[in-house]
Amino acid sequence: MSDGRAYPRAYAHPEPARPNRAATLEGRRSNAAIPVAVVLVILGLYLGQYSFLAPAALGLVLLFSGGSFLSTRLNPLSPHFYLPRKPSWLAIGVVFLGALGLCWYAYSLIVRHVGGVIPHL
Repeated sequence: MSDGRAYPRAYAHPEPARPNRAATLEGRRSNAAIPVAVVLVILGLYLGQYSFLAPAALGLVLLFSGGSFLSTRLNPLSPHFYLPRKPSWLAIGVVFLGALGLCWYAYSLIVRHVGGVIPHL
């Protein structure tokens, strides 16, 4: 009989399961840009009553912020400007959707001749 066994011992501790890497990466991602993007969209829709430049400018800010989210951790929507965690895919999608919505809204104001360039007070 050999000293080594080919089967696990009855009193041996089971090995811990490996952590799911996809779940831990998603858990480390940030959703902090979603409320900021929603507030900017609402602000752009409100300011669109006075001038089409406001929703166009806010739409471009959101568009460039979404591009920055895809490429680096630089975040123009954050007070600290550098994210310790990457934004989630949901946050990136909301930012891009808000940007496209505001740009479409500004375009529709221009086409319908509703919004002026200079705000009417």
